[in-house]
Amino acid sequence: MADHPIKARITEVMKDAMRAREKDRLNAIRLILAEFKKIEVDERIDVTDERAITLLDKMVKQRRDSIKQYEAGGRPELAATEQAEIEVIQQFLPAALGESEIADIIKAAIAEAGATSMKEMGAVMNIARPQLMGRADMGLVSQLVKKLLS
Repeated sequence: MADHPIKARITEVMKDAMRAREKDRLNAIRLILAEFKKIEVDERIDVTDERAITLLDKMVKQRRDSIKQYEAGGRPELAATEQAEIEVIQQFLPAALGESEIADIIKAAIAEAGATSMKEMGAVMNIARPQLMGRADMGLVSQLVKKLLS
């Protein structure tokens, strides 16, 4: 368990939420742990921190998409529930990076890849993605890479 501090931290926070009877927070945490359990059962592996960050990032993205749909459909109460879940999930992700920090990582990736055109965007993203996963909106990262390569 010591090798996977994110999962252990989530389990501890779940226990705290149970003791404090924070139903909504507890539900969000259980959703996270269910996602981890699904991977562990399906793939017969332990969820590493790297995989946990990828899963948590995906969960945030899914909820942002849902919020847009709920707001477009005139369902603010459902959008608020999704936003509350995002806030719980984000506490387990590394601190978000600012746009200038993201740009610095992308510039370093461009240099490392020796990229000079949009054709090498994939190579740049492959170098930058591990450093940015869970710490930046990958849509924004993609836009910045395109901007810096054009």
